Amino acid sequence: MAALAAGCLLAGAAGAAWLGWRNGLIDVQVGDSGVPQLVTSPIAPPSPSASAAEAVAVANRAQVDAQIDSASAKLAALEQRLAELNQQAIAASGNASHAEALLLAFAARRAIERGQPLGWIETQLRARFGQTQGAAVDRVIAAGVMPVTISQLGEEFELLATQLVGGAKDEGTWDWLTRQVSDLFVIRHDDSPSPAPEVRLERTRAFLAGGKVEAAVAEIEKMPGRAAANGWIVRARDYMAAQRALDQLEAAALTGAQPVSAPAEPTITSVPETPEASASVAAPSAPDF
Repeated sequence: MAALAAGCLLAGAAGAAWLGWRNGLIDVQVGDSGVPQLVTSPIAPPSPSASAAEAVAVANRAQVDAQIDSASAKLAALEQRLAELNQQAIAASGNASHAEALLLAFAARRAIERGQPLGWIETQLRARFGQTQGAAVDRVIAAGVMPVTISQLGEEFELLATQLVGGAKDEGTWDWLTRQVSDLFVIRHDDSPSPAPEVRLERTRAFLAGGKVEAAVAEIEKMPGRAAANGWIVRARDYMAAQRALDQLEAAALTGAQPVSAPAEPTITSVPETPEASASVAAPSAPDF
């Protein structure tokens, strides 16, 4: 039994030695005595220089990644700031354009209200508003060629005042009597304005003083001598059309609105033919019976 156990131990030792030699863990060396000896191969420790280089490489990579992230964040911030500046520049440009257009419209209104020619304003109006508000521009330019001011309308009205409250120059006896009787008997509400020609005349003066030309025209059209004011009414409507065109240009300058319908051309309302109508009359006088 002892021999068998010893044999097993020797066989195991021999197998272990062979495996060690096979894997390079055990080396066979011959000593000075000529007897082969089994020597284990020492395991080389990791190179200190290789570990340090790897650590430095990892640290450098992390630093580079951090720098890339920081640069990306700064680039994104710069792009955002550039977009904001671009929007501000666009808004400022639009505001400046609106301001220039509004100043131009104000200059045109100032010239029209003073009865002065437009001059250089005409060219600027066509360049600024010609594509979108062409009809309004044409109306303003026409008003600059033949200006009509509120003061002119007031002066002309005073010259026509006596003709407006009286009848026509060639008014017959029956027509004069009928008009006088109709003025004596008037049925109206207490709160309604008086239709008497003299009262209408005063209301017209007040309307013109307040710049209410349309209301003044409405009063004149109801006066006995309205035929004498046909030319005045045409000029008053030209004035109103020019004012509407100026309002349209100012609105377009403020809002940048798209083209809208042009102000209607002034139309001459023909006065109904009556026996008392006349193209031009002098101050009426009572007829001889």
